[in-house]
Parts: sequence; C-alpha cells; structure tokens
Amino acid sequence: LDKLNDPENAVRIVKQTKSTEGAKMVAKFFQKLNDYTSAIQFLVLSRCVDEAFQLAVQNAKMDLFADIVGEGASLEDYHSIAVYFEGERNHLQAGKFYHKAGEHSKALRHLLKVAASTQDDSEALNLAIQVVGSSGQAHLARQLIEFLMGETDGVPKDAKYMARKQYKEAAKTAVIIAREEQSAGNYRNAHDVLYNMYQELVKNKIQVPWEMANNLMILHSYTLARLHVRRGDHLRGARMLLRVANNISKFPAHIIPILTSTVIECHRSGLKNSAFTYAAMLMRPEYRKDIDEKYKKKIEAIVRKPQKTEEPEKFTRCPFCSNDVPESDLYCGNCKNNLPYCIATGYHILHNDLTVCPSCKFPATRTELLKLVEDGIVCPMCVETISDSD
Repeated sequence: LDKLNDPENAVRIVKQTKSTEGAKMVAKFFQKLNDYTSAIQFLVLSRCVDEAFQLAVQNAKMDLFADIVGEGASLEDYHSIAVYFEGERNHLQAGKFYHKAGEHSKALRHLLKVAASTQDDSEALNLAIQVVGSSGQAHLARQLIEFLMGETDGVPKDAKYMARKQYKEAAKTAVIIAREEQSAGNYRNAHDVLYNMYQELVKNKIQVPWEMANNLMILHSYTLARLHVRRGDHLRGARMLLRVANNISKFPAHIIPILTSTVIECHRSGLKNSAFTYAAMLMRPEYRKDIDEKYKKKIEAIVRKPQKTEEPEKFTRCPFCSNDVPESDLYCGNCKNNLPYCIATGYHILHNDLTVCPSCKFPATRTELLKLVEDGIVCPMCVETISDSD
C-alpha cells in the first residue's frame, strides 16, 4: 500500500488470507482516499465494527453498513442500526432492524407506520407478520389484527389490497383475520372471510394458497359436523368432529365442548377407540374441571372401561386414480393427490356422482347435495338457496 501503491493486490491478499491486521491497513488506506464504502467494508472485515458504524453514521452510509454486517451482527449492532434509522425517520429500516434485535414491539410500531402511510406497503406488512409470528406475544398479534381489520384507520386491508389487485397481500391478510376470528370462536365469520377471499382469487385466476384452502376445509368440516348431528347422521358427524379434533389447537375458545362432542358422537357411532382417545385427553387436569357435568360421568366411564373396537370406515374410489381410499380421507397415498371434498358431506368427492353448487361452484357428491336441497337446506359453503332445477 505505502511502497508500491498497489491497493488491488493488497485487497486480494486480505480477502484470501482473512487477515485482520491487513484489513485494518486497507481500511485506513481507503479512508485517506475518502472511499468510505471500501473503508467500511474492510473495517467490518477487520472486526472493527464500532469504527465502521461511526464511519457509516458520519458519511450517511448506514444502508451499506447494514448490508455488510448482514446476518452475522450482534443484537447490540442491530439495535444501534435500528436507532440510527429511527432518528432518520426511516421506519421500514428501523422496523427491520428492531426485529433483528429481538425488540418486537418497537419493530411492529415502525412497520405499521409504514403500512399505514404508503401505497406500496407489502414489504412492511410481510415483515410485520414475521415480527408477530416470531414474538409469540398475543398483544402484538391483536395490534396487527386491529390494523388489518381497519379498526385503527377505518380501512380494512383485505379490501384495500383487492382494490389494488395485490392478491397475495389480500390473501395473507384474510388468513390472519380469519385466524383471529377463529381463535375468538367466531367460526362462521372466519369461514366467510376465507370463502370470500377464495372466490376472489379463483375469479382472478390466482392460485389459492394451501394454508387458506386447508383452513377453510377445517372450518367447513366444523360446520358440517353440526349439520350432520342436527340431521341425526351421527357417523358423519363423528367423522367431521374427528377431523376438527385433530386440529383442536385452531379452536382454542371451545376445546372442551368440541372434544366432548367428539367423544359422544364417536361412542354413539361405534367409533369406540376414537371415543376413548379423546375422552382420555379430556381427563387431563387442565380440561377435566371444565367438562359439562351432564357428560362428565359418561366420559369418565369411557376412560375407566375402554372399548378399543372401531367401526371400519367405508372405502370409496379416489377421483384421480383407481385406488380405494377411506371416504373421509382427503389424501390418496397411491397417486399422492390432495382430494377435493364434498361440501355436503365433507368426504372426498366421487368421480361418478359429481356436481357443483350452482352458486359457489364448489364440488359436491350429487346425490348428497340433492338430499339437502330436498330438505330445504341451503348450500353449507355459500349459504345460498339451491332449487331442484339448478
């Protein structure tokens, strides 16, 4: 550097050898030339991070410094970067680095400021979702939900994104809103949010995200369980309740009533082993004290005198291949396809007895949907009236 004035070879040697002292010398050389970009890079390489940070502050090169330290910085470094961007009123970068520093509340506050004040807010929203997900803090989730539902500014964000044709953002927002509604026990609201967004995506020829379709299927299974039990079809009710019980964490407001219904309907339908499984779950200390007295003795008896018999499930043909699949299964192990479900029964569709609801176009087993129509029952998915002529 000093004798031959050959910085290119000096840089090559430092990069090859990872020499800390060599990096310091190269950094000082570039500082003398006022090449702060190169100087910051080599100060970081020489582990003089504080000096690099100060040089970045003095020369408005914080974006560069942040890029160079990347994922290898300490929490203190991320905090310092976030504070700098906060002072510069760069809320997106402040939010991003508070998130990296593990300061979730501050990160969310800055990211929601960006999402509320700019047209192109998809990056801020995606980051806000990540912040809430990694924090595990319920009050931050509620804060995000209030923002998405428009409670803070009167503008529901799913509608806003749809108006801008930002379908991916709209879908993510719908999933979050539906999840919150579902957690609060508002299952029909959650179902409607997902159903409406599903229809919008299909109409605009956008692929429906798996998470959205799966959540809608689980909520619809809950709707069908209630319908089947009300109509006296206890075996189908039990099959749908088993599907819901397998996803009981998605129904935190009604864990005990749902598991209780699952036990009662399974026992009534000859699914004794399944009844025992969920009865035993209800005997856990955190659940037992809250079981309805009307069912408590029956559930205790099922656990004390277990019957492990199980009514065998009927097999029907996979709609994609010749393999026979249990009728309530929605996956074929032979052709590896996820199987569409009938909106009237919740079982997988049958290729030789297939129709769609004339309103929502969701598939159904024709004979089963006709039974609902004859009984004057609306489409369980879209809640529209169907006539025989349709």
